[in-house]
Amino acid sequence: MPLLLLDLDNTLLPRDAAFRAWAQEFLTERALPPGDVDWLVTLDGGGYVPRSTVLSAARRRYGLDETLAGLLAHYRRGINSHIHLPARNVEALRAARAAGWTLGIVSNGGTRPQLEKIRRTGLGPLVDGWVISEEADCLKPDPLIFEIAAQRCGVPPTGDWAAHTWMVGDHAPADIAGAELTGLRSVWLHHGRPWAEPGYRPTLKAAGLPEAVGQVLAARNAPAPRPGIRAGGVGARRRVAGVAGAPHAQAQPRERERGLAGVRTPAAAVGTVTAVATVAAVSSAATRTTAGPAGVGAA
Repeated sequence: MPLLLLDLDNTLLPRDAAFRAWAQEFLTERALPPGDVDWLVTLDGGGYVPRSTVLSAARRRYGLDETLAGLLAHYRRGINSHIHLPARNVEALRAARAAGWTLGIVSNGGTRPQLEKIRRTGLGPLVDGWVISEEADCLKPDPLIFEIAAQRCGVPPTGDWAAHTWMVGDHAPADIAGAELTGLRSVWLHHGRPWAEPGYRPTLKAAGLPEAVGQVLAARNAPAPRPGIRAGGVGARRRVAGVAGAPHAQAQPRERERGLAGVRTPAAAVGTVTAVATVAAVSSAATRTTAGPAGVGAA
């Protein structure tokens, strides 16, 4: 069964939109200049700037008496309250499942906040498993995290598994470089940005998740990645087996939104052939109406 691995923030979930909504709320609650939303969004760097840096800078700018810990708690509550799973992305996942694909999430981030996103948005029943870097003790682009994801989705990372696996994500150094190193095909969600990495390239590019899924479903015979680039091996696979049974509990939150192990979800038969047609239609429309940048984000 082919395997489709998906990034979480700004791929499955519109994380940057949630940050902007939190920033507006943060300013409004404190009677601060509403025009400073763009200042906060720039400082956030799509989630790749440490939370302590963002919140400490905001605390100094506005002369806030609140503690950094209090601001961090406000941030974590706020951004996850604004996270949602777009209906078009649900349709895309159902279409892939109906077409016979196994689905998994691979996310860099903190265990508790990333797991909360998966639970809050209802993603759990739509995928077969997930892995988040904090509990796995490895980060994209390390090939090991992709092997762990495959294992947790019920696809042993042995033999030619990589030849039947795709990765979809928006962050080139983590998602696309990681796919390249692991020997996977990939789709980069460009969000209106030009490709800027000279050393590697995605197999395909798309404006959003529905278009990406539509391309994957239509590209089963796409050329395989260059031979010999995949990392990992017997030692890595032994480690995969050891981590795959990690419990959900007792993970420690860290800086940035880093996450928890995915346990295989019963693969309910969701979606229909009609959903596949819907993704194709949405993909076509997305290709014709690509908009400007939507941010360069992760957690």
